Amino acid sequence: MAIRRLLRGQIPQTDIEAVAREAARRQGTAYESVRQLDSDNWLSIPCVVNEQLFVKIVTEQNAFVHALLTAGRNLGALTSRSEGFFERFETPVSMAEHDLEATRRIRELGINAPEPLEAFEYEEYGVLVLEYLQEFEPLDRLDTATVEALLPAVFEALSMMHEAGIAHGDLRGENVLVIRDEIYFIDATKVNEQAIEDARAYDIACALAALQPLVGAQTAVRAASEFYTDNQLLDAEAYLDFVNLRPDHDFDTLQTKGELEKELS
Repeated sequence: MAIRRLLRGQIPQTDIEAVAREAARRQGTAYESVRQLDSDNWLSIPCVVNEQLFVKIVTEQNAFVHALLTAGRNLGALTSRSEGFFERFETPVSMAEHDLEATRRIRELGINAPEPLEAFEYEEYGVLVLEYLQEFEPLDRLDTATVEALLPAVFEALSMMHEAGIAHGDLRGENVLVIRDEIYFIDATKVNEQAIEDARAYDIACALAALQPLVGAQTAVRAASEFYTDNQLLDAEAYLDFVNLRPDHDFDTLQTKGELEKELS
């Protein structure tokens, strides 16, 4: 957590309050309160304004860290025998605008996501404003039985994105929120849509990596096989070693590969 805080950086409380006031004003409400969330996200400073608006403040440091992560991910993709397909952002506001557009596109498919409200530039910051989802639990904090029951919904939604030419690019348990047995996707990153097949394979690998510690490799692989072809699962297998290098995934690579090979045999 300390490393994430360092990379995410800090901005003065007066700036956070100024951004919050501007976000409330632009949404036609009076400013009442702002609280910063202690989240693992190191690509923005997440806040809640008036307990109604979820606001991401993106700094120049956040954009720089994203560029470093993008370079690392593209290098890792090369180890999986594919060209890099992650794309960087030039400015903080372009990061906010992409997040807004990605959320809109996901919702247009009928997939749950927070309502996208606005992206704008405030001084040197990029600002994203979304609906604040209350009383949610991240997928990776739920019990095994609940996660198993949600597996079809997770892979169905993911496959719908892929069929529409959209990739999530950063699928982790904390980026799938659950509210009253409904799943919501957040924090999609930017990928080259001309490389959707590679991005799809990477998404599937990330999903298996996130789910294996929660429900076991066999259950996760079988759920994925209901929505993806053998060839698509085989493509995903090539990305498992790369995904395992990421510090935000901790799963049994050999076990997951073994279950994939059983499923594909």
